[in-house]
Amino acid sequence: MRRRLINSTLAVVLVVIAVFGVSLVLVETRTISSSAQESVDSEALRLASIVDSRLVGGEPVNPGIIAQQADITRYAVIRIPGRSPIEIGKRPSGSVIRAVAEGEQNTEITVEESRSAVTREVARSLLIIAAVALLAVVAAVALAVRQANRLASPLTDLAETAERLGSGDPRPRHRRYGVPELDRVADVLDASAERIARMLTAERRLAADASHQLRTPLTALSMRLEEITLTDDPETVKEEASIALTQVERLTDVVQRLLTNSRDPRIGSAVAFDLDEVVKQQLEEWRPAYRSAGRAIVHSGRRGMRAVGTPGAVAQVLAALIENSLMHGGGTVAVRTRVTGNQAVVEVTDEGPGVPADLGARIFERTISGRNSTGIGLAVARDLAEADGGRLELLQQHPPVFAIFLSRVARRRKDEKPTVR
Repeated sequence: MRRRLINSTLAVVLVVIAVFGVSLVLVETRTISSSAQESVDSEALRLASIVDSRLVGGEPVNPGIIAQQADITRYAVIRIPGRSPIEIGKRPSGSVIRAVAEGEQNTEITVEESRSAVTREVARSLLIIAAVALLAVVAAVALAVRQANRLASPLTDLAETAERLGSGDPRPRHRRYGVPELDRVADVLDASAERIARMLTAERRLAADASHQLRTPLTALSMRLEEITLTDDPETVKEEASIALTQVERLTDVVQRLLTNSRDPRIGSAVAFDLDEVVKQQLEEWRPAYRSAGRAIVHSGRRGMRAVGTPGAVAQVLAALIENSLMHGGGTVAVRTRVTGNQAVVEVTDEGPGVPADLGARIFERTISGRNSTGIGLAVARDLAEADGGRLELLQQHPPVFAIFLSRVARRRKDEKPTVR
């Protein structure tokens, strides 16, 4: 591309030089020739005037006097009737420029100048024109190289950006080149890079969320299946199998929510549900794990509340908090339900060391963890809570108190319709 730009620019400059240069040479040659002819004519007339003046005054006319008075440098021939021609200067050889003037005393003056002087003047003019043309060519080449680099370098850079996108590196470069068309291409590539980056981030986030959210139901299901294999009591087998089926349903619900959120995270499935049932379900699922760890989990507070949200999502948020207390907390874990204003609140606290002071404001950020965990559990829980209009907060760091805030549904009489406060 560089070579084409340079060649095209140089071709245009050469055409311009050829057209205007030839015209300038012709005009300059004609101008120099005309100027030389006018100079010779002028000198012939001046010499005729001097000769007539001397003849009228009766003064002598000879070559020395005329040459001195007229300060003539060219060859001249003075023809006076009845006298021999008077020659001044050396007669030029070859082609000459000649001028003939007649005086009032019937004199005839002929002045000649060698055409070689005109040729030399024309040659000097041609040399100057050629130098200017060469300078124009050099300037045109320099400008063409600069312009070619200005266009070719951004194109090479844009090609490298496209290649980086194709190789899986979606970082936008945010480079602009001062050329509107190239800047437009750069804008499109940067926008594509940002979209690809968002897509890759969403895919990685989906994988991380799926891994984390499926782990708890799978663990609970594994524990129930182990209980079935270790008992011979049909009633116990039946009870554990029923709980295992519940876990399978939860797994199905989790997978469905993950797929729905991956397609459009704005789609919600909030309904009015019995909060006690979700809390009871989670307590039953986690008690075996707490017994194995030599710890207890208890429930207290307001009962019989109905809240607005997705039961499966609320269960996942509560499970994340209970698991967090099991993994990082200590002592008895207390789940307390209460009412504040028009919201139902579920608090989870334990007797452990709490949340470090430096992590308090960042505890819900992804990859933030105080004890070598994945750091996405609380972040996922917060996203699930906010998806249906609720929120998850850290109310206290020592001891740790996490709270789930949900919109509360007021209890109604049989003849009333439910209202959401």
